[in-house]
Amino acid sequence: MILRPALRAELPAVLALLADEDRVVDPGAVRVTEAYERAFADIQGDPRNEMLVLVDGDLVLGCLQATYVPGLGKGGAERALIEAVRIRADRRGGGLGRELMERAVARAKERGCALVQLTSDKRRTDAHRFYASLGFARSHDGFKLALQDLSDPDRPDRP
Repeated sequence: MILRPALRAELPAVLALLADEDRVVDPGAVRVTEAYERAFADIQGDPRNEMLVLVDGDLVLGCLQATYVPGLGKGGAERALIEAVRIRADRRGGGLGRELMERAVARAKERGCALVQLTSDKRRTDAHRFYASLGFARSHDGFKLALQDLSDPDRPDRP
């Protein structure tokens, strides 16, 4: 298995992973809108962002987005922010999530990041146990302010 930046041809597979974490979604059923195309191009064009995929041959098994954030804390070192972590529903429980996260953390370390941080929905208790098993500690409370309604069931990433 290889961890690498996603290719444009893999965008439907990444969106399928993000569309529903409880079941396998056919990438062919996902509508890739202009907004997704633009966002993917922005990620690819930004040296501080990576959409990483864990692949086995042509099959995308997992993904995550890593954003490298400069800051004045931690001696001016970058921190890595990891989001959108997903493993195919039919491949969970076999260590792929651990491999994906360990490789992403190693990548951040090689880059010189002082820490890796992530957020996880409060309802995802299994994910919280998983992140704790990797050494992540609950250190802060997070806050969000929605500027758009992202709950719309007719969003283009919903099959």
